[in-house]
Amino acid sequence: MGKRTAGDPRTAHLRRLHRLRRSARGWTVRAGLFTGAAAVLLPYHGLGLPDACWAAAAGGSMALAGLRWAEARAFAALPVPPAPDPALAAERTRRGLETLVRALPGGEGALGELRRTRDRVRLRGSAVASAWQRLDRAALALSGLAGRLGGPAQPAVLEAAVAERTLRDLAERAASVERAVRMSPDEALAQAHAELVAQLEDGVAAYEQLVAAAAGYVAEDGRPAAENAAVSRLREASDLLRGIAAGLSELRAVR
Repeated sequence: MGKRTAGDPRTAHLRRLHRLRRSARGWTVRAGLFTGAAAVLLPYHGLGLPDACWAAAAGGSMALAGLRWAEARAFAALPVPPAPDPALAAERTRRGLETLVRALPGGEGALGELRRTRDRVRLRGSAVASAWQRLDRAALALSGLAGRLGGPAQPAVLEAAVAERTLRDLAERAASVERAVRMSPDEALAQAHAELVAQLEDGVAAYEQLVAAAAGYVAEDGRPAAENAAVSRLREASDLLRGIAAGLSELRAVR
């Protein structure tokens, strides 16, 4: 709630004005109660210590009530900020929801899949839809390998991230040109669109080759040069147990 108020000046202004008026009304009620109590008790008991406390409470409440009303009137005289743009408000809401989902276990992956699905639906039926889906699959595969691509392969991971952004931008431009061709057919525009799609296809193919090379690197990097040490220890333990079992069997035979 605090983040929402901080992001909406109009809402924050109105809420503060409401709080100031509510505080002023509260102190007005308190001042009336204390003043009434002092007016009733003083004629009967005279001015003693308890009555002085009642009178002080009444005077203090009246002063605070006046101060709160003055603050409320001064704040009410300020101009109210304009209502936020609905598009900006929707964007803030979307970002807030994304932040909330991202904090959940598996939230980042769910958001990524949601974005990919949204983009596929948006580009469905266009000439770049197939290349976009291939790029999605290759990028997802590379993200699963990225944690194992260290050392000399790290620059390739950074280069792949730049290439992915470039290819997605190229696909968006090709889709925009395609929509323009549909609205106003033009031979030169159609030729430019075909060239963009061809560039995208070539780029996606190169990206897929990079992912295949990354998978090969991970496979070779994880392959031991000699027999796996864990397997070797298991075999030694098995031989030891077989030897113990054979020795026990011989002891029983002797007895």
